[in-house]
Amino acid sequence: MPAKTEEQKKALALEIIERLKKEYPDADCTLDYDEAWKLLVSVRLAAQCTDARVNVVVEKLYEKYPDVDALTAATPEEIEEIVKPCGLGKSKARDISACMRILRDTYGGKVPDDFDSLLKLPGVGRKSANLIMGDVFGKPAIVTDTHCIRLTNRMGLVDGIKEPKKVEMALWKIIPPEEGNEFCHRLVYHGRAVCTARTKPYCEKCCLADICEKNGV
Repeated sequence: MPAKTEEQKKALALEIIERLKKEYPDADCTLDYDEAWKLLVSVRLAAQCTDARVNVVVEKLYEKYPDVDALTAATPEEIEEIVKPCGLGKSKARDISACMRILRDTYGGKVPDDFDSLLKLPGVGRKSANLIMGDVFGKPAIVTDTHCIRLTNRMGLVDGIKEPKKVEMALWKIIPPEEGNEFCHRLVYHGRAVCTARTKPYCEKCCLADICEKNGV
C-alpha cells in the first residue's frame, strides 16, 4: 500500500477525531489533580507507573505536603518514602523536590504557562509539558504517550515512527491544533479498552475498524 499524502492523512485524522468524540465524549486526563503543580508532580510519578497507582500515592503525599512551599521544604528522602510505590523513587523524588524549589523561587509558586519554561523544569519532557499546556492552560498540545504512538501508527496517521518527538511533529502537521489535546486523551481510552498493546486488538468492536490501516494485524 503506497504511503498516504499529507492531505489524505489530514482527512483520515478528522474522521478518526469525530468517531472517537462519539465513542468517548467525556475523555480527559486520567491523573487526578485540582491544581497545576499537582499535575506536574503526578506526571513525573506516572513514568513507568499506572495513573491509577499514582492517584492513590499522591493522596498521601498531599496530605503531608499540601502546597508548593510544604513540598519544597521536604527532603528528597522524605518525598521518596511516600512515592516509592510508583517505582524509580529516588530519581522521581529528586526531580519533584528540585522542581518545586524552582516553582517557589522563580515563579512565585505557580506553574509557568510557557512550553520552553516547562521543559527546563527537572523531570519534565515534551510529553509532560504538552499535557500541562493542554490540560491546565487550554493551549494546543499533542501528548505522545505509548498509546498515542501505537495507535497513530496502526491507524496510518504516522508511518512506522516510534520516537515520541518525531510522532509529535508528524501529528502537528495533520491534527487541527484545537483538537490535539482531547484527541490524545481519547487515544488513551481507546488504547486501553480496544486497541490494546498486550493482547490482539479488539478490531471487531472498534469504531475505526473500517478506516484503520492495520485492522486485524
